[in-house]
Amino acid sequence: MSVRIDETDKKILAALQTDASRSLDEIAKEVGSSKTPVWNRIRKMREAGVIGQQTVVLDAEALGFEACFFVLIRTSEHEADWQAKFLKALQDRAEVQEAHRLAGDIDYILKVRVENARAYDRFYQALISEVRVHNVTALLSMEQIKSTTMLPL
Repeated sequence: MSVRIDETDKKILAALQTDASRSLDEIAKEVGSSKTPVWNRIRKMREAGVIGQQTVVLDAEALGFEACFFVLIRTSEHEADWQAKFLKALQDRAEVQEAHRLAGDIDYILKVRVENARAYDRFYQALISEVRVHNVTALLSMEQIKSTTMLPL
């Protein structure tokens, strides 16, 4: 389903990105509309796939996940079977917050959040026991400078 996004929709999306837990009344007031039209627009954007899963953002460090690694993976395997096995290995591991297939010298980059270096090593050992990779480089983030899920509407 395709949906056309106008300026009011963008205002609604921006409000939701900022804090999706706010009431429809609050969002409607912010975007200069009333509750029912805002609800109808949100429903249409959900149905069209513009608005996906709603969740909460947790503080990783407060929960003991103090280490964030960016893992660069090079492989000489590019067959569909290997890719399916690799994808399953990533999906089965909650430590993997993001995974991207790249253009260039590096084939994949993962964002892995764990408690510490030992936990990363357990993750790494488990991953390479399941799928064959040519080279793995792990980069420890020393400080998170910016993190957002908000799109620039």
